[in-house]
Amino acid sequence: MDVRKEIETAVTQPASDIAPLSGGCIGQVYRVRLADGQTVVVKADDGRHPKLEIEGRMLVYLKENSRLPVPTVRHSAPRLLIMEFLPGQSRFSAKAQEHAAELLADLHNVTAPAYGLEWDTLIGGLPQLNTPMVSWLDFFRERRLMFMGQMALEAGRLPASLMARLETFCGHLDEWLMEPARPSLIHGDVWTTNVLAAEDRITGFVDPAIYYADPEIELAFTTLFGTFGQPFFRRYEEIRPLRPGFFDTRRDIYNLYPLLVHVRLFGGSYVSSVESTLRRLGF
Repeated sequence: MDVRKEIETAVTQPASDIAPLSGGCIGQVYRVRLADGQTVVVKADDGRHPKLEIEGRMLVYLKENSRLPVPTVRHSAPRLLIMEFLPGQSRFSAKAQEHAAELLADLHNVTAPAYGLEWDTLIGGLPQLNTPMVSWLDFFRERRLMFMGQMALEAGRLPASLMARLETFCGHLDEWLMEPARPSLIHGDVWTTNVLAAEDRITGFVDPAIYYADPEIELAFTTLFGTFGQPFFRRYEEIRPLRPGFFDTRRDIYNLYPLLVHVRLFGGSYVSSVESTLRRLGF
């Protein structure tokens, strides 16, 4: 794939200073200077089944339906995604964490009639099934835990015995979880490298995996790899208080989904993490 040629065809102007960037689970990522002086981020995928247009569609959805700061999409196609370059780094001061809490609390106020989305999205390059359901517990059980667990099983990454334990656990979700008041739009993949900050302000969220959910699943994921800490949660709860029990139990239950994503992608220690969570919950 001639990346320069593809870019210049898409934006109808010369491109220069094409430099690779880190990040992204799909294809290659570049920082590119265009002839009109603008700097853009380019993702290119010359694999067998490119799907970069799904990421572009998610960014456009967030831009049109929320106030979350995301890059403007300039070109979106399966093999090539071109978007606005956002300044910032993935290091967050206490004030930046508070700003992130305000932005995500605002995002979580965006609602819909059902959980999921009218179209399927991606997480870490994997399919994310979003066929809408009116029950969050049913959606979380079927579209998240069982769906991703089955993918990991079929890939040979999740042992059949552990899949059986997961299925048994899924039959008891109502012992810990309740139906939320309403579905909330979530970014879906808020971890350190997908958030940018400059000084004390968040400048952007990238690489989304959107759908409508219980917002606690978003908050849980921020703790899995230590993206945010006390300043974030203190400010978030000032805006949207959490029911008791989130940090004791529900956080671990909701983090089973990203753990299963990582099992499907990488296997290894993530299998042990799933096993220990189920064991802690009595399964």
